[in-house]
Amino acid sequence: MIECVLKEIDGAIATLTLNRPEKLNALNYETIDALLGVLDDIEGDNHVRGVILTGTGRAFSAGGDIPEFSRSVAESPEAALRDFVARGQRLTARIEAFRKPILVAVNGLAYGGGCEVTEAAPLAIASERAVFAKPEIRLGMPPTFGGTQRLPRLAGRKRAMQLLLTGETFSPDRALELGLVNAVVPHEELLPAARMLLERILVHSPLAVATILTAVTRGINLPIAEGLAVEAEQFARMAPTADLREGLGAWIARREPAYPGTWSSAVTI
Repeated sequence: MIECVLKEIDGAIATLTLNRPEKLNALNYETIDALLGVLDDIEGDNHVRGVILTGTGRAFSAGGDIPEFSRSVAESPEAALRDFVARGQRLTARIEAFRKPILVAVNGLAYGGGCEVTEAAPLAIASERAVFAKPEIRLGMPPTFGGTQRLPRLAGRKRAMQLLLTGETFSPDRALELGLVNAVVPHEELLPAARMLLERILVHSPLAVATILTAVTRGINLPIAEGLAVEAEQFARMAPTADLREGLGAWIARREPAYPGTWSSAVTI
């Protein structure tokens, strides 16, 4: 049986590849469940500190698996909400709140749910061959994996509205302008560029990385005073750790830090 999500670990980086190229890596229920399971495994693996998520073939993901979704709609609204909407939102929320950096390497088509996964990830790099779209309106429905919420926060209300209400495709350069991706690179450089960016992050304390991810994700939609409280809370988690002491000591001694990188390394203040 062909695996719908491939996992390859090289050093501290896991590369996850959506593997339904004949279906343009459409996110059927099996693929979403498999991806959630792999992320659960990675979260508990202290040797893996960052994730690249990409696709096989000419698509990152063309979105939800419409024939499968249609069967759920035909069964009942409750079934569609349970099987499709809740499952997809669980995936994008998991990616958004993951405490290790996830970088989406958009290798081709990123439509619908594929675009929403990109929106949810903290980092993304696009191949020059990437094409984005929010085509759900052409099916007579709104986006359901978080696209009506995350894209306006990234791109601004009016620019997001145009994409959501027209379903028109847009280029990787437009995605960069909208803040959907961090960079656009030649296609053959996509995975090396993704790995290079992650490696620049992974030289730092994994605990500091986790607290930054959490502070930004939890605080971005809060009033500034509440967001600052989240920031202070995340610093308070770091304050008793050996990682912080190592970082400060290395800075003062002008040497490279060697972080223990585990919460169990916390010491009493």
